[in-house]
Amino acid sequence: MSARPLDAVRDHAGFADVADVIDQFAEHGYLADERLATTVFLQAHLEKPILLEGPAGVGKTQLAKSLAEVTGRRLLRLQCYEGQDETTALYEWDYGKQLLYTQLMREKVGALVADAPDLASAVDTLAGEESVFFSERFLAARPLLEAIRSEEPVILLVDEVDRADEALEAVLLELLAEYQVSVPELGTFRARHTPYVILTSNNTRDLSAALKRRCLHLFLDYPDAERELDIIRSKRTGLSDELARQLVGVVRGLRELDLRKAPSISETVDWARTLAVLGAEELTAETLSATANVVVKYERDLRRALEALPRMVDPNAVVPDHLPDHGHGHGHGHGHGHDHGLDHGHHHDGADGADGAEVRRAKDLPGRHDEAYYGTGTMGPARPVPAGQGARSFGSRRRPF
Repeated sequence: MSARPLDAVRDHAGFADVADVIDQFAEHGYLADERLATTVFLQAHLEKPILLEGPAGVGKTQLAKSLAEVTGRRLLRLQCYEGQDETTALYEWDYGKQLLYTQLMREKVGALVADAPDLASAVDTLAGEESVFFSERFLAARPLLEAIRSEEPVILLVDEVDRADEALEAVLLELLAEYQVSVPELGTFRARHTPYVILTSNNTRDLSAALKRRCLHLFLDYPDAERELDIIRSKRTGLSDELARQLVGVVRGLRELDLRKAPSISETVDWARTLAVLGAEELTAETLSATANVVVKYERDLRRALEALPRMVDPNAVVPDHLPDHGHGHGHGHGHGHDHGLDHGHHHDGADGADGAEVRRAKDLPGRHDEAYYGTGTMGPARPVPAGQGARSFGSRRRPF
């Protein structure tokens, strides 16, 4: 990638004040509150990394992207994941390139060791030249080292650092504290231009105190209703202002439910655009239920959302006492409007209000079953049991006194 002329990169170490940060971010579609703008202002002047923690979808990653737009700096992103090691974060040696060069220079290598009297001498001769193959020519820089070696100022985003193993945190400490990276074969690289570093965390695990100590810390939570409404307005979704206001209220209600994943701000914007595309003129429970999958992404969450949406739209809505898919464990598929002679109030009384026990006794009349039921009739005559059979079977089973 070709380097951008340095005069195209604006120097933002001189943000006029916090209000200036707010204004410039707003010009690029990011509505920063005073706390966030203050943190960005301090980062520019103190040259310290920012650690943003909070739930997914509150604008942590977008802050880094917007900061790159505002400052004109190139954005370098390290996406963290479980099991990640330093080779994907810092650097690695291009072994394929090293091998290719070795093959191309076989004749040169042969001439180099031609005068060696023995194998040990040849090895010593080659060892003296090994620095040729462990030079910057064969060094494959990853995001962390690239940010340090860059000829132009950059933004370094270390996204979801809480997903990485603690070993990667240790690798980050040197960079965050001194803006340098050590490569054993080559020495230490120091930043030519101090990068703006932003780390994000969704709080899936606690980060080390050493890492937090090196950063300006800020917890980002979901915005209040007015700010979220302002965000929707700024995205020009096409939804009317009144419906957008109602939608924000619905989304905030969904976030209060016990959901595996609460709707993010970006998903709220997507929902607003969806409703606008569908030409919604009012927010009804039917319309919201049909499009709830835009913001609710798990089946269990969707069921809970669909149960709650009618009352979010109309607090006086009457929800049926019994849903078709009841949880009584009867194993039948009928609803509660059936008539089986039993009432599902679990009293099991007769239709005339008689006691259930009386109803059962009335049904248990002699002759109710044919003779076969009692071991006679069509099954043939009952066989007599020998007198001693019971004694042989149960003689050893004496009832305790």
